[in-house]
Amino acid sequence: MTVVGPFGLSVRDQALEADVQAGLAAVEEGLLEATKSEVPFITEAAQHLVRAGGKRFRPLLVMLAAQFGDPYAPGIVPSAVVVELTHLATLYHDDVMDEADVRRGVPSANSRWDNSVAVLTGDFLFARASHILADLGPEAVRVQAEAFERLVTGQILETAGPRDGRDPVDHYMDVLGGKTGSLIAVAGRFGAMMSGADETVVDVLTQYGERLGVAFQLADDVLDIASDSRESGKTPGTDLREGIPTMPVLRLRERVERLGLAEDIALAELLASDLTDDARHAEALARLRVHPALDQARRDTVRYAEDARATLAPLPECDAKAALVELCDAVVHRAG
Repeated sequence: MTVVGPFGLSVRDQALEADVQAGLAAVEEGLLEATKSEVPFITEAAQHLVRAGGKRFRPLLVMLAAQFGDPYAPGIVPSAVVVELTHLATLYHDDVMDEADVRRGVPSANSRWDNSVAVLTGDFLFARASHILADLGPEAVRVQAEAFERLVTGQILETAGPRDGRDPVDHYMDVLGGKTGSLIAVAGRFGAMMSGADETVVDVLTQYGERLGVAFQLADDVLDIASDSRESGKTPGTDLREGIPTMPVLRLRERVERLGLAEDIALAELLASDLTDDARHAEALARLRVHPALDQARRDTVRYAEDARATLAPLPECDAKAALVELCDAVVHRAG
């Protein structure tokens, strides 16, 4: 058993491991090439997060999905680069919106330079992704455009909040489907599509990517509360400080509505207060880390990862399918 990709994913087949490793290495080269500019400062800013590393979760999914067709087809690596560039671009923008100081264990672009540089660098990455995408054909352009629309819609829904009468958890799941699920779904779709896999397989891997993406973000919600910065690569409790209600907070609010316990009400009131104060923020994190709402958010993660695993049932048994199943387990493991 060998280890490849994010979270220590194990790949049992040597040929599959070699294909995936070679593909990810080619993606890394492609990312560096795509982020070069004739202007040295743009290159430095655009490669800031590329060189910081990252899980390369989306390119890995492209490589595994491609195993259900021709894994050496010419569009596979460029499509993986497109997906990762798009993801990186959203990180530059997210850090501005969240006023984040740390990303992937290094200073965020907005804290190293300023918000304008971070936003414009994200735009530069979107432009480079579009340039590569244009060579992959009109269907690829359409798929990416639809996913990007969903991604932005998810971000807007998060900013606007649920409309009156809408269940906050249902609203949040729509947000996650757009913000995270849509692009990870594209990773599964591009890998299968570019490899020439059967349309049924393309559909299965698209659905798998969407559900796994939601589980992935739910695991991130848990990590934002439960981990330290060395584990997550960013400052713990960033969403709490910004007043963004992630799943642990939403589950706490549900519990308040259902049970009305004094300690739950007190914690909910603390979370609704000004958490830019460091002492108050630290207290909120410490109390939420030992609260049943965090365990409920973990169970939510497990449920979506199991949904993703069930989606794979129609696929033929092979090492690539086994790796996709294990990826579900790895996402759950991140959430503890």
